[in-house]
Amino acid sequence: MNPYALTIAVPRGALLADTLDLLGDLGLDTAEVRSNDRKLLFEDAGIVTMRPSDVPTYVESGAADIGITGKDVLAEQAGRRVYELLDLGYGRCVMVLATQAGPDPSAEALRRLGVMRVATKYPRIAAHYMEDTGRQAEIVEVKGSVELAPLTGMVDAIVDLTATGTTLRENNLVVREEIVVCTARLIANPVAHKLKAAEIDAIVSQLRAVPAAGTR
Repeated sequence: MNPYALTIAVPRGALLADTLDLLGDLGLDTAEVRSNDRKLLFEDAGIVTMRPSDVPTYVESGAADIGITGKDVLAEQAGRRVYELLDLGYGRCVMVLATQAGPDPSAEALRRLGVMRVATKYPRIAAHYMEDTGRQAEIVEVKGSVELAPLTGMVDAIVDLTATGTTLRENNLVVREEIVVCTARLIANPVAHKLKAAEIDAIVSQLRAVPAAGTR
């Protein structure tokens, strides 16, 4: 059951459990979502599940009235016609610039060549950060394990998300710079935000009132 009569885009993956806990606090019945990891559309609950990177697409198009995704996704897809309504506080990760341990190979590349090579799943974020910090960089977009790129000598550095730093350490990589802290955010379709203002405002008010994930 969905007491708000809204369609909500919910991210699968790392944010799913905390998101379902939050929606449960709001009175939504999330039992079917929790028990069925193959089904994507849960009409009775008003929930549609998808990859976090697809949430802004569905919300922008109006296929979902509101959605939850990470700030990293919103920053990488800057320009999407969605409203960012609320920082939900959970799913905390940090976007970092990392290199192999030891002398900084990215600094050495800049000194010798005037340009560094950076591998990332977030080319927009990486390019903007390099530009903002006055460094010339060749951005190499990768889809899989970005940690492999510096180990093979393909790049001097990576820009990636880290929660605990464990994967970086296991691959002999160290954080050189922190770029931005990313948490889960509530977004809304602009048209729905007008036509269903009362329902969306009610959710925002309720979310402001409930404890952040991990403190409940």
